Amino acid sequence: MKTELYINQKSIILRALGLAKKAILIAFVLTPIRFFLELAKLPERAIFIVGLLWLTLGFAIYWGIKLYNEKHAYLLLLLSLLIYSPISRFPVAVLWWIDTKWEIGTHYGFYFENFGQALLNQVGYGSLVQIIPGFILGSITIAIMSNRKGAIKKTNNLENE
Repeated sequence: MKTELYINQKSIILRALGLAKKAILIAFVLTPIRFFLELAKLPERAIFIVGLLWLTLGFAIYWGIKLYNEKHAYLLLLLSLLIYSPISRFPVAVLWWIDTKWEIGTHYGFYFENFGQALLNQVGYGSLVQIIPGFILGSITIAIMSNRKGAIKKTNNLENE
């Protein structure tokens, strides 16, 4: 019985890791792109959409659509966000260090006195800024998809009567 529970927990964690992996890779590409767009002096309103929050919200919707009919959909969504968010924020802290060391002048160099502060705020607080709205939006997506599936099933049953 305990072995079965352990295997189930392990498979849920592995599934969440699998879901988060693609999002992490995209975040690792997206963050330097935004940094270089800032270096190119594009206006903030032009590069605002190139950010981790928007990426997180997009993946939360995607995961909600993908997971809605799974047994542990909400848990998988939450675990995926908990894995993805802090890891995706780490490059932002590294870019803070680069920006401040060479006094480049992007938004990454603002706000913090040292790398520890940048890391804590980017990985800690920044993760919460992604996890909370991501989980809310993903949960709404799961609920909508589940209700839609139930409505379609109910309509099909009525038509067959």
